[in-house]
Amino acid sequence: MNPQTVELVVRTLQTTAIVSVIFAACAFIPRLHYRAQIKKLPALTLQGDTKARNDFITSAKKLYKEGYSKFRGSVFTLINESGKENVVIPPCFLPELRKLPENVLNLPLATSDVLEAKYTKFPIENHAAAFSVRAKLTPALQRLNAAILQDVNDAIETYLPPCNDWTEVNVNEKLIRIISKVSGGVFVGRELARDLEYLDLSCFYAVELTNAVASLKKLPPWLKPFLASRTPEIIALRAREKQTIRVLRPIVKGRMVAKANDPNWQEPDDVLQWLINESNGTDSVETLATVLLALIFGATHTTTITLTSILYTLAVTPEYVEPLRQEICNVLAEEGGTLTFRGLQKLKKLDSYMKEVLRFYGPFVTSFTRRTLKGITLSNGQYIPAGVMIEVPTVAVYQDELLYPSSGTFDGFRAYKTCSTGNAADIARNQFATSNEENLTFGYGRHACPGRFYAANEIKMILARLILDYDIKMPNNERERHAQIDVGKISLPDPTKMLAFKKVAVERGQGK
Repeated sequence: MNPQTVELVVRTLQTTAIVSVIFAACAFIPRLHYRAQIKKLPALTLQGDTKARNDFITSAKKLYKEGYSKFRGSVFTLINESGKENVVIPPCFLPELRKLPENVLNLPLATSDVLEAKYTKFPIENHAAAFSVRAKLTPALQRLNAAILQDVNDAIETYLPPCNDWTEVNVNEKLIRIISKVSGGVFVGRELARDLEYLDLSCFYAVELTNAVASLKKLPPWLKPFLASRTPEIIALRAREKQTIRVLRPIVKGRMVAKANDPNWQEPDDVLQWLINESNGTDSVETLATVLLALIFGATHTTTITLTSILYTLAVTPEYVEPLRQEICNVLAEEGGTLTFRGLQKLKKLDSYMKEVLRFYGPFVTSFTRRTLKGITLSNGQYIPAGVMIEVPTVAVYQDELLYPSSGTFDGFRAYKTCSTGNAADIARNQFATSNEENLTFGYGRHACPGRFYAANEIKMILARLILDYDIKMPNNERERHAQIDVGKISLPDPTKMLAFKKVAVERGQGK
């Protein structure tokens, strides 16, 4: 090799080395800067500590409460199940954070991480779905009230056994069927909601999505692109999506043909039709199926969890049954024997009881989960760097003595007593579906759950019917409430547990 060639090779290698160093520095320096910024925040647990990760999985509730108390009024960091820092925000900063735009504080990216959307294909940003619920469903609740109530009555009669004597019932199993049928009437119309195949996919999609997310969380990040699509859970999820498309296709096509060819055709008054109209008929059946599955997940899964928790609690707080029954009977008498839309708003004690159950046994340990895309300086001077997940420790807020005196005591009429002052501000801030700095069950700010008003009405209808028509107690004379299943930031009622039901001596059903 001649000297000129050798010199050229040497220069090439030198240039390559320099470029490599520059690229490495470009990648490493921001990471160093991030580490320097994140270390300035108080830390409850240390990064990279295996024990910290395991403690998060088994004792997240305890950790959030400990950090909230230790660093009161201050931001702090906590190692999550993946070994990464979550930045925990006290609720006093929510009013200033809610004003930040999406390019600073982002919900879709945070949700994508939580639900592994890259692999589950869960639609994170679908404005048509949110619009259909917020702008169409919520204003339509009064108009749809009678139909929803009829579906509630029909579903309870279909899925609950006679219970003429004390009968043990798997509450979660029955509720998911009841709620799937009732929600189906709102989402896809009553005819399809009675279809057994639709009910099957509606009941089990949420379970399959949850299983898929759990399986993906166990995979190392670098393996996910190679193995995610091959996991049994993701394969089951894809099969469920195909089933949904097959079920919806003839319905969607039939509606489009009728609208185009029949001037006298009456549009169905359901979410599916609103979605079709919103897209001017341009969305594919595949797109509509994906959006509907996302809505089903939100409506069926969370409502089932909430109702299961309420009934588990009611079974061990029998002192509330008679006051709740009396309130329901009084409202029915005032409303002509049926639970009208106006009547639902009058169920103040029931609303309060529902709210207190979620304060004690809410499914989510944190709320207001967002990803920072740019650095944020809070009003107290603390700096949150870009690229972190932030959250508010709902479980700790709900146990804060300054916000909820005697917070460790279950008081089913806590909110009812507060609202009894007659103060408009107290009433507005203490409803089951309220979203504010002290009530975070449904989120906060512009991304608060748009379906919370529908969920509140549906839950009240189901509870009113069950409380009027059944006595409910723990099986085998047990005295303690069924324990929650706590894994990381999720706290769920055990879906395998039973309650004992017995039809009351005098049937006082609603709207029959």
